[in-house]
Amino acid sequence: MAAESIAAGDPTGWFERLYAAAEAGETAVPWDRGEPSRFFTQWAVTRARAGAGQRAVVVGCGLGDDAEFVAGFGFETVAFDISPTAIATARRRFPGSAVRYQTADLLDPPPEWHQAYDLVVESLILQALPDPPRRDAIARLGGLVAPGGTLIVIARAREPEQAVHGPPWALTRAEIDALGGGGLEPVTIEDLTDSQMPWPRRWRAEFRRPLPGSART
Repeated sequence: MAAESIAAGDPTGWFERLYAAAEAGETAVPWDRGEPSRFFTQWAVTRARAGAGQRAVVVGCGLGDDAEFVAGFGFETVAFDISPTAIATARRRFPGSAVRYQTADLLDPPPEWHQAYDLVVESLILQALPDPPRRDAIARLGGLVAPGGTLIVIARAREPEQAVHGPPWALTRAEIDALGGGGLEPVTIEDLTDSQMPWPRRWRAEFRRPLPGSART
């Protein structure tokens, strides 16, 4: 599906095709584990903070597990995906959820989302995009982070010389560093290894946008 969409000049069109096929029982969503990403939950528990009075957005939320976890911290949470079927499925899975699920495109986000969120969560979405348009997605992602806010990114990791035939397309350190464009500062960039996983290396990167007038670290 991805190869066909890319060949047709629509590198994100395969997401809806995949979720629609999964909804019809024709395939499975390969990244759906039925629970939040443990690389994210480990970070969140360690860096736990009350979200009351703050806003969060979950990028490419899929079927909603990460979004529900974020909302559990008290954040006013928006979760979006480019696939309408994914959003419909998430709403059905979590009836009565406090999360506001909606269809949207990271490459063309609503203008009112610019620097609007205290917490921006991206888990395994950038790696699902070829380049282009991945570099544009990297630039758009940072634009969601409010002053004083945090961006957390989780992705497969690779060395620049390491060939990959995706999806997914593992990210290089240079691509992770590029998330610091647009005024974000790196807090921690972890290169994690789990030998039990088919692709053992993961980036877990945290960035923040300084408050106006604050000294850069």
